[in-house]
Amino acid sequence: MIVKTLASVLGTKAHIKGESFESRRLLLAGDGVGYSLHDTVVRQGSEQHLQYKNHIESNYCIEGEGEVEDVATGKVYPLKPGSLYVLDRHDAHIVRATKSDLRFICIFTPALTGHETHDADGSYAAAG
Repeated sequence: MIVKTLASVLGTKAHIKGESFESRRLLLAGDGVGYSLHDTVVRQGSEQHLQYKNHIESNYCIEGEGEVEDVATGKVYPLKPGSLYVLDRHDAHIVRATKSDLRFICIFTPALTGHETHDADGSYAAAG
């Protein structure tokens, strides 16, 4: 059984901070469950252009308001608590925290190791 708290992750190597986001990585590849689980905050006023070419990501909004844009279609979807979006086709997308910070529970498969950084096109390298 794995038991962790958000407080136990804060301030560790699994707590990643960027200019426009903060990712608290609760489960990573080293935990051996096949996926990673993150508590992520996207800062109000930020816009992130992302495309996870090597991972599937699910995002469940638990706080805040914003939007996600499907780059391929230009369709924009509102985000608020209770909204879910899944990048099941490695979709290029833009996340905007428009009215407040956005907070998500995110799942990546395959699991992230915790050492990844976004490359120029907003992707992470393949696991391995």
